[in-house]
Amino acid sequence: MAGRIEDYALVGDGRTAALIGRRGSVDWLCWPRFDSSACFAALLGTEDHGFWALFPAEAGAEESRTYRSGSLVLETCYATPTGEVRVTDYMPANDGSHLVRIVEGLTGSVAMRMRLSVRFDYGLAVPWVSHNELGDLRAISGPHKVVLRTPVPLRGEDQTTVADFAVAAGESVAFTLSYGLSHEDDPPPIEPRKVLFETDRYWRDWSIRCARGTPWDEVLQRSLLTLKALIYQPTGGIVAAPTTSLPEELGGVRNWDYRYCWLRDSTFTLIALMDGGYIDEARAWRDWLVRAVAGNPEQAHILYGIAGERMLPEIELDWLPGYEGAKPVRIGNAAVDQFQLDVYGEIFDALFQARQRGLLGDRDGWRVGLALLRHLETVWTEPDEGIWEVRGGRRHFVHSKVMAWVAFDRAIRAYEDGDAPDAPVDRWRATRDRIHAEVCQKGFDPELGSFVQFYGGKSLDASLLLIALVGFLPQDDPRVVGTVAAIGRTLMRDGLVLRYDTEDQATDGLPGGEGAFLPCSFWYADNLIGLGRREEARAMIERLIGLSTDLGLLSEEYDVEAKRLVGNFPQAFSHVTLVNTILNYARAAGPAKERCEG
Repeated sequence: MAGRIEDYALVGDGRTAALIGRRGSVDWLCWPRFDSSACFAALLGTEDHGFWALFPAEAGAEESRTYRSGSLVLETCYATPTGEVRVTDYMPANDGSHLVRIVEGLTGSVAMRMRLSVRFDYGLAVPWVSHNELGDLRAISGPHKVVLRTPVPLRGEDQTTVADFAVAAGESVAFTLSYGLSHEDDPPPIEPRKVLFETDRYWRDWSIRCARGTPWDEVLQRSLLTLKALIYQPTGGIVAAPTTSLPEELGGVRNWDYRYCWLRDSTFTLIALMDGGYIDEARAWRDWLVRAVAGNPEQAHILYGIAGERMLPEIELDWLPGYEGAKPVRIGNAAVDQFQLDVYGEIFDALFQARQRGLLGDRDGWRVGLALLRHLETVWTEPDEGIWEVRGGRRHFVHSKVMAWVAFDRAIRAYEDGDAPDAPVDRWRATRDRIHAEVCQKGFDPELGSFVQFYGGKSLDASLLLIALVGFLPQDDPRVVGTVAAIGRTLMRDGLVLRYDTEDQATDGLPGGEGAFLPCSFWYADNLIGLGRREEARAMIERLIGLSTDLGLLSEEYDVEAKRLVGNFPQAFSHVTLVNTILNYARAAGPAKERCEG
């Protein structure tokens, strides 16, 4: 059975990532890309669906783990009655084909056991296992191949590869699992300890550039390291999470594939990277964004594959029982075909913020932008599925209209800064003013003293917390103040903010509920900061940081009743908003102020 979500650690190489549980089991790994099929899928099923465990043979060992400072190298120490060992896990940086596990004896002598069960195609395909001419174990199925190299003798038991060995103080044993294509030569061997040094140095050299001067510098650095691990280095695309189908409600059906890139995360991510000190990564993300949306503006999607792919059909894997029984398990994401107005605002805000921070664009990027705006002029009046990708039908969501306003506002400001030649700016201003007036008239409920989720409705929505953060209205506008207060009264659970009322199935379109979506609570803290309520904001930030794992990782949501992290893990959006909120608190002109004022 898979562990709790918060019991997993992440190691990655800039192309994919593995999740490793406290008991030393790799329960999730997709090779060679984040969105490839998994060869270890026990996270969403059982050991029958693939895992790689490395642990003391004697039960009851005391475990402690940590990342090396400023690094994505994981170290887990086990204390047993006979001695202590350390297991070091890492994936060579920017490599994409190796997962290395090194066991070192610290004191005494410890009996260890290794169990490897490769199951390609998300646990469906049992490979043919053999040995190559050098004695390395080789597992092949269809196009896939993995090779295990170790000096420890291996044997087979019930379609699982097993090794029993002992490590004494001062000794070490390495295991290297390498991925390759079955029709090609085996992946070349590496020197595990030499590559460990190089990988650790790579992460340290990167993380040392992280912004400083906040009350939570270590938290900030760890979140930025996590974001770096979720960047697909060849393209600059950032996956929302390295997992699929970890449930938003334990035992529920809200199980989605997050191994793709969402446009709505664009501005938040760009600002987090740039203000965190990482211009190159921000530039790569900006360039990925422009390439992804290039083409017919009527065919723009809300999410794309990590290389910009547009065909991401949603499929259910019925042979997997799901995380703690949460079915269905899905790969692909049907939201790719939804219409969501807010992404236009995110695109233009991201490009505008990039230029404000010195990332100059090119003429092709501006031409793409002009085409998108011409399309937006014709569609902003239409209902959409909204930021939360509801499956209950389209509505006139207030946040969507606000972000349509943002698109025209940022285009106008680019023109006023001299960055947008030959622009129909008078027409843009008229459209911007019309959207603003309509939202204030139809999206605000005087009886509630708050903006509402959609025109004519009475429900609230945490996305309304972005109204001031994007500059639609000033933070101290009574309508904004009233909205923040109403959300605090209505959507707050145990100090955390829900996205909206998921029990309203007419809007939501799905049964059951979900945990508190963590970025919403960070947005609430941002509003508290803007309103000068810094003590309340700091308390909320501390509360949210306290929800992170012992390794500083956050998932998508938190179940306030079960007191557990839920949803895909680790979640880029949670870490992005954590970074931005920390910087908002620590700086007089933080990301929120910079974003709304330009």
